[in-house]
Amino acid sequence: MAQTAHRSHPTPAMYWGIALFLAVVTALEVAVPYISALDPVRVPLLLIMGAIKFGTVVAFFMHLRYDKKLYRTLFLFGAIGVIPLFLVVLLTMNAL
Repeated sequence: MAQTAHRSHPTPAMYWGIALFLAVVTALEVAVPYISALDPVRVPLLLIMGAIKFGTVVAFFMHLRYDKKLYRTLFLFGAIGVIPLFLVVLLTMNAL
């Protein structure tokens, strides 16, 4: 069986850095609704920050960054595929 290259997992110090990054992004998410100058871009800004946090948690804490490419592909397929599924459900229930 062929040996494949394997990335080393993050150190505890890196996990603390990731936690600090997530805390800062969360603080920004909490602050955005209170800044009236950001009213025109509030929703896109919050969606982008939420996506960044989601990607960070999935990559590091769910270890997808270190798994086989097949697992990452399957996860992304499901994560992207849920959007049209959700829209179809909303349309079916006349919610849109």
